[in-house]
This record gives sequence, C-alpha cells and structure tokens, in this order.
Amino acid sequence: MSKPAENLPDDPAVLKAMIAALQAENARVSATLRVHDQLVQALRLRIAKLQKLAFGKSSEKIEREIEQLELALEDLLVAVAEDDDALIDEGQDEPSPDTADAPALRRRPRVSDTTQRERRELDPGACCPDCGGDLRVVGEDVSELLDMIAAQMKVVQIARIKKSCRRCERMVQEPAPSRPIPGSMAGPNLLAHVLVSKFDDHLPLYRQHEIFARMGADIPESTLVGGVAAP
Repeated sequence: MSKPAENLPDDPAVLKAMIAALQAENARVSATLRVHDQLVQALRLRIAKLQKLAFGKSSEKIEREIEQLELALEDLLVAVAEDDDALIDEGQDEPSPDTADAPALRRRPRVSDTTQRERRELDPGACCPDCGGDLRVVGEDVSELLDMIAAQMKVVQIARIKKSCRRCERMVQEPAPSRPIPGSMAGPNLLAHVLVSKFDDHLPLYRQHEIFARMGADIPESTLVGGVAAP
C-alpha cells in the first residue's frame, strides 16, 4: 500500500483515502499481533502448568511464573476487549439467539438454573402518557443481568441465658454449642470458605488474610494456618 513520496498523488481527497486505508491496515496488523501475543502467553502458561505436573511438587519460582503468565494473559484479553466493543456486547438490551460457533470472548455467561433469580418489573403504569387511556398488558421483554452479592463477615453472638429456680435456687443454663475447632472463634462457614479458597481456588492464606482485613476482620495468618491444619 505504501508508495515512494515522489509517486504520491497531489489530490487531497485521494491522500485522505490512502491515509484512512493505511490506518485500517495498521489496526488490523495490531489486532493480529495482539492475538499472536495471546497465543504465545497461553502456550507458555500451558507449558508451565505441564511442567508443574511432570515434576511433581512445583517450586516457588514456577508458581510465580504461572501467576505472572496468567496476569499477562488477562491483561492482553482486556486490551483486546477495550479495542472491540463487540467482545463485551452480549445482546442483553436486545436479546438475540446465541450462535454455537461464536468466539469464546463473545459468549454469554452460562448460569445454572438453580441460581437464585430476582425479578424486577418496570411497569409503565396504568394510563397512556399520551391520551390517558387505560393500558392493557400485551407482553413483556425480559433480559437478564448477572450480579453478585458481596461476601460479608458476621459475628454470631451466642448468649447463654442463666436462670435460677425460685424454689430450690438451682442455676440452669444451656451448654455451650460445639465448635469445629475447640477454643477457636472460627465458624464452620468461615472454615469452609478458607479451605475451598486455598485448595480449590489456590488462594494463599496471606492473601486471604488481606481480603478479610478489608472486610473488617483482622484474622492472623497463624489462625488461618491452624484452621487448615486442624484435624
């Protein structure tokens, strides 16, 4: 497409068209390079994970490399998505049938039928805004918005009421409920979250400590370690 300077036309309109064509070509080349970078990063990540499986217990160096590759791959995907609005357009404003061979980045999230659903109705009212006549329902358009309720820390106060018998003065009180770890403040749901995050999501305990701190609970790493090591 490029020509020597002496061969360029003098017509401004033709020059503008050539510049536009060069810009489009440059955008295509840049997009292709980004895709190639994605493939390289994905392959390096796959190789690192296979090395981890092949050589048994991985070293901290391999773990860090895998983490860096995953972050780099995510950054590349985000960069591509920023340049192509279609990658994040899932057609929720105007629902359309999904195509089976759509690119991975264009696919809509798949949500289980058992996932809790909340219905919010946007009702235009009972009267026509133009003539004031009565409105009747003729149908509805339904779209879905996938949202998340943030996890919350909760302190469960267990109050064991003490009572005394008016007749014999005997003290009566319910026994303290059992705990997953005797003497520990951690409840069963918290322990389950810590274990799943560590062994299934591969989230180190020091990071969980930082997350809990942002949620208002300063749980020492030694406490988390004890919860994981408890029989």
